[in-house]
Amino acid sequence: MSHLIKNNSNYSPSLRGREQGGRSFFSFLFLLLLPLIATAQQAPKHEVRAAWVTAVYGLDWPKSKATTPAGIRRQKDELIEILDKLREANFNTVLFQTRTRGDVLYKSDIEPFNSILTGKTGGNPGYDPLAFAIEECHKRGMECHAWMVTMPLGNKKHVASLGNQSVTKRQKSLCVPYKNEYFLNPGNPATKEYLMKLVREVVSRYDVDGVHFDYLRYPENAPRFPDSREFRQYGKGQTIEQWRRNNLTETLRYLYKGIKAAKPWVKVSTCPVGKFRDTSRYSSKGWNAYFTVYQDVQGWLNEGIQDQVYPMMYFKGNGFYPFALDWQERSNGRHIVPGLGIYFLDPSEGNWTSDEIKRQMYFIRANKLAGEGHYRVKYLMDNTQGIYDDVAEQFYTYQALQPPMPWIDRIAPGAPSGLTVTPVSDGYTRLSWQAATDNDPRNAPMYVVYASDMYPVDTSKPENIIAQRVQGTSYMYAPIRPWTARRYFAVTAIDRCGNESPAVQSGE
Repeated sequence: MSHLIKNNSNYSPSLRGREQGGRSFFSFLFLLLLPLIATAQQAPKHEVRAAWVTAVYGLDWPKSKATTPAGIRRQKDELIEILDKLREANFNTVLFQTRTRGDVLYKSDIEPFNSILTGKTGGNPGYDPLAFAIEECHKRGMECHAWMVTMPLGNKKHVASLGNQSVTKRQKSLCVPYKNEYFLNPGNPATKEYLMKLVREVVSRYDVDGVHFDYLRYPENAPRFPDSREFRQYGKGQTIEQWRRNNLTETLRYLYKGIKAAKPWVKVSTCPVGKFRDTSRYSSKGWNAYFTVYQDVQGWLNEGIQDQVYPMMYFKGNGFYPFALDWQERSNGRHIVPGLGIYFLDPSEGNWTSDEIKRQMYFIRANKLAGEGHYRVKYLMDNTQGIYDDVAEQFYTYQALQPPMPWIDRIAPGAPSGLTVTPVSDGYTRLSWQAATDNDPRNAPMYVVYASDMYPVDTSKPENIIAQRVQGTSYMYAPIRPWTARRYFAVTAIDRCGNESPAVQSGE
């Protein structure tokens, strides 16, 4: 839902018009990029390849209602189809919408089920969508991040539909109306406590790989946001702008520390407005994170209360390139993962050409940003203007591992040992090995399997990765085509911070 607001409100038609300029800069920049394109096409071993799966209004999923056993199966099958296609294109990260507007897609003690699941607010779908998404992502070697919308609670109609289950009724003091919508009030110190209760449910009960905070900001251009009482009480000599930025920073700090205390490897990310502030040469044209919505993302990065940032860079030309570099320069070593507006490929949205997205992906790779996110997954599934084919055949030609998080942990697990290779039948080969060990018993290592026709198998080459996130100490190798079968194998251990051990090679 928050990305929907980004499309229809924050990223308004007038903004789109303002971002169409800069063609001369863009053409010049592309000429500069040409020598780098060949390098960029060489897929890196570590790269974030993410897609947002939007549940609100069933924009991406689900299309059917889970009101009968057959409906539950259809709803699950719809998600499986999405995940299968992402896996086939070598995506490795799914941002699964888990909280929308005061309602959720998991069994919560705090907020009701989203009505999109059953057609009824609070209706139990007969299974746990978040648990199912995590399990299916992990089966396919992909991470699953719980995408949680933070401050917005929906319009009056939506809030009314939640009835007494709405936080506006249960925790009325935390909520404020603004322009026909309701919001949690970042200026109330109890707001961060409420959000932490929701986050604690998700992190403690589910094997999530990340928590992705959306709309951790004030409404855009909101000088009359109704927080004057809290400002008088808590402002302590700050300007209201400083105070609002500090409110968001304190909320994120509290959530980050709470998550890390429970599970240090769980990635914490946000998706801020796509331009932090004006650069030295390029204006954000009145639309930026720092001034427009009070997000001090630079401060978040400097303090280290972010592992990843997915800036919503749904722009073209000089609205994209200099600001992408600006984010990278501000990264403090954290992962900068630009969100790409692939929805603009739809004629009804912006009718961008696929070349626009491809140039942005070349640029991201050439300048060594951590990867990219695609908003939304529907346009990948629909192969709008061939975007799915372009991504699968030109960019994500091999699997990629997650970039490491050395600021959390830089110690690799011990190497596995005793790799044995046993031919079975019909071209199947069973690999088995002795388990690796890790210093943190909560962070049991997983395994990456490599294969090649060269010995020893070069584990630095992504084209040799055949499986990742393997749990247990065996793997069944079954090449799709017999003539593509490889002769030699290697296995490494990897922890959830991305630290990889030396390899054990077949025949050792």
